[in-house]
Amino acid sequence: MLLAHPPAASAQGFDWKQASGTTIHVSLNQHPYAEAIIKHLPAFKDMTGIDVQYEITPEENYFDKVTTALSSSSGNPDVFMTGIYQMWDYASAKRMEPLDQFLNNPAMTSPDYNTSDIFEGVFNGGKWDLKPGSPSGTGTLYSLPLGFEMYSLGYNKKYFDSKGIEVPKTFGDLVALSKKLKGWNGPGSYGIAVRGTRNWATIHPGYMSVFTNAGAKDFSIKDGKLVSELAEPVSVDITKQYATMIRDGGPPGWSNYTWYQCGADFGAGKAAMLLDADSLGYFTAAPGAAKESSNLAFAPIPVLKEGTEPTPNQWVWQLGMNSSSKDKKAAWLFIQYFTGPDHVKWAALNAKLVDPPRQSAWAQPEFKQKLSAIPGFYETFQAQIKNTSVKFTPQPFFIQSTTEWAAALQKIVLSGADPDKTMKDLSKRIDKDTSKLKLN
Repeated sequence: MLLAHPPAASAQGFDWKQASGTTIHVSLNQHPYAEAIIKHLPAFKDMTGIDVQYEITPEENYFDKVTTALSSSSGNPDVFMTGIYQMWDYASAKRMEPLDQFLNNPAMTSPDYNTSDIFEGVFNGGKWDLKPGSPSGTGTLYSLPLGFEMYSLGYNKKYFDSKGIEVPKTFGDLVALSKKLKGWNGPGSYGIAVRGTRNWATIHPGYMSVFTNAGAKDFSIKDGKLVSELAEPVSVDITKQYATMIRDGGPPGWSNYTWYQCGADFGAGKAAMLLDADSLGYFTAAPGAAKESSNLAFAPIPVLKEGTEPTPNQWVWQLGMNSSSKDKKAAWLFIQYFTGPDHVKWAALNAKLVDPPRQSAWAQPEFKQKLSAIPGFYETFQAQIKNTSVKFTPQPFFIQSTTEWAAALQKIVLSGADPDKTMKDLSKRIDKDTSKLKLN
């Protein structure tokens, strides 16, 4: 039975009213996870006595707006949604308040908050020691997860079953099948939908997951400097394979494809397969969401060698605190409430929190039953979660370097540019920035 509202986020002896009468400002990205927050602001007000003024912004403008707001040092917003990659930039610039001081204070954090309930790879995404090259999960906690996504393979199960097609388990099989399925459902249909714009968002889903599964890395530390590894033979080889898949089996207008176009084509029966976020697949396969919704299913992301385990990259939507906030106690109570076990469980069952960050939510029989409507979704999650983590090397030039990386991939796919030379030139450009970084 679905609940009309989340259970009270309370624990005996903890004072949720300690910042009562305060007003905080919150910046939210236009997203289903933000919708769940907005729906329960009245419950938060009842629990804490804190008023919340919020602003919601479409994603194409959201991060620019947050960056400008944080740079102003005005204290507005007090709390904001962020992603892991943006957190590296904001925290490096000292725009984010460290959260350990609140989390480790019994007077500030309810004893039932329980961070061990959060998947380790997801929780570690909010921690960094601010040293370029140090992995996620080291150092200070700067943000806590609302929800996340991993990358998996969606496919048109009805068509696959009718033709006796096996779901590809290796990336080589995926490349070959993508080409074979060109025109599978009439003119304009094609094998596989993947993102392609000149943007960091093209690199981090399927491409980065396959890239690291092949043994490739984005950076290494050599002679005290952060050095690009994109020109290494393994990096070039997997990029060649990925570019071949796009050229032979991807969408005709690939360089304009974002999350939205990929999901739309998969749902409309233009794309036979989807290599992207599991949450995008879920939203597309939800009953009545698209023409092909009832025909869609999911499987683990193909690996380079059969028998090895999938190692998906992840994206995490998080809540962070502005270091210039004038109401940090109230801001922390907001972050704690909306990343806590009660709200997460409620949102998993009653809202569109597809990948809740807490294990307790996944343990609910009702949630498993909800996901069972989408063939393979729950099973794929369970097969991948232990190896799902941030695959990029933290560094403050992330957005710039991955945008140039996407441009290089476009050049290889669209212009037939030599992959070796293109990736070597890319590495040199990235090194001009990262080699200046102080690693200690």
